[in-house]
Amino acid sequence: MFVLLQISTCLLMVLMGVFLVLRPAMTIEMQKRFYEKINWRVEPISMTKELRNTRLMGVFLIVAAVLIMLYAIYEGLYRAG
Repeated sequence: MFVLLQISTCLLMVLMGVFLVLRPAMTIEMQKRFYEKINWRVEPISMTKELRNTRLMGVFLIVAAVLIMLYAIYEGLYRAG
């Protein structure tokens, strides 16, 4: 049962990573809106770099999620057998 929770969480992480890779500008805008609600103003110095870094963060999140998911599957199979 715990393995299913881990795999579900990893799938959610993959979806979030795909969103970061495909829609980095929307992600940055969402972050700016959040900070404005708590009375902070955040502006990237270089939007080009910010878009690139957001995409890289998405790729890292996808890779990390896949590795964690593979480990969870391995642990689930190892404990079952």
